[in-house]
Amino acid sequence: MLIKENCGLIIVDVQGRLAQMVHNSDALLVNTRKLIECCQLLAIPIIWLEQNPKGLGETLPELSDLLKQSSKVFEKFHFNALYEPEIATAIKATGKQQWLVAGIEAHVCVYQTVMGLLNAGYETEVVIDCIASRMQSNIEVAIAKMQQKGASISSLEMSVFELLNSAKSDEFKGILPIIK
Repeated sequence: MLIKENCGLIIVDVQGRLAQMVHNSDALLVNTRKLIECCQLLAIPIIWLEQNPKGLGETLPELSDLLKQSSKVFEKFHFNALYEPEIATAIKATGKQQWLVAGIEAHVCVYQTVMGLLNAGYETEVVIDCIASRMQSNIEVAIAKMQQKGASISSLEMSVFELLNSAKSDEFKGILPIIK
């Protein structure tokens, strides 16, 4: 089970034209925005990543405007974010052992970052309605392989309600309108 005091969120490379070209792009952006808002309300640390922003562009404003409120962006060039020492250090510095992962592309940077997290001993949950690739088949292969390698699979609502744990939690009333 996810425990909010032990959980962080990693947003992987929702950038530039690619973010608009991925399969079901509109739903990806809406769901990822909701996930970010919920994690911010729950005081869950967010690691925000951009792959070669000079080449691919910056994170879409729909997300970056939110992320700037609680996170700093980490530039990366490796597909596996944990190969970047600054990012690996930032993840470790949070003290969190459980990581939700969202972003693009599911079969490249999301997959390799999830493998990096698992190899470093972190519990990892892929939020499947917050990941995408240009082709649906690549999303399906990525999910299957990540699950086979030990990642848990979740959804936006499933992970948020798991983190809340109770309708009596202080954050429930704030999160409900975001999810609905």
